[in-house]
Amino acid sequence: LTITYLNGETVSVLLQPDKDTIIIPGESKLIDIIQTYTILGIEHILLGIDHLLFVLALILIVKGNWKIIKTVTAFTLAHSITLSAAALGLVFIPGPPVEAVIALSIVFLALEIVANQNGKETLTSKQPWIVAFTFGLLHGFGFAGALSDIGLPQQNIPWALGFFNVGVELGQILFILVVLGILRILAIYKNWSPKLKLIPPYLIGSIACFWLVERI
Repeated sequence: LTITYLNGETVSVLLQPDKDTIIIPGESKLIDIIQTYTILGIEHILLGIDHLLFVLALILIVKGNWKIIKTVTAFTLAHSITLSAAALGLVFIPGPPVEAVIALSIVFLALEIVANQNGKETLTSKQPWIVAFTFGLLHGFGFAGALSDIGLPQQNIPWALGFFNVGVELGQILFILVVLGILRILAIYKNWSPKLKLIPPYLIGSIACFWLVERI
């Protein structure tokens, strides 16, 4: 719920099934803004299946923990730049084309995974941070679209924007840790046939192709 007062100040609060009433605050407190926008950032990334599929595809391509750290850092830096620029009104790109290209970026990574499994070196396997940064700029516009629907408190825009970014990154780190844990467990089964190894990229690519057609 976003409440805009006559003096231009905006207050954002969360209503949930188990917390369906609030007391409308007379003055927004910084700690409330930090808590609200951090939670919103975490929720957005964990419910943003397209963003998570992109990160998953990157993890499946990139080999080595240090390379994964650099790749995810590049993705984080890129989408933080465009998210901030769009949220502050410095840049505007319509939502539908952005959402379609985000789906296309996932299709691209799915094809890269298949190529790698066939023994071919690709741009993503050699320079994953370049691909992550480039597509991360687009994903940032996707995050900005969600943030524009929520609104920003006019008196505390830097804090709200900053902690929305923090929430997004916390959710992303949680997802990466879970994926790496699952992959470590699955590494026990090293004798997977080549056909079984194609299941993840084909699932990722098929879902992304459906989104691409739907969004176009």
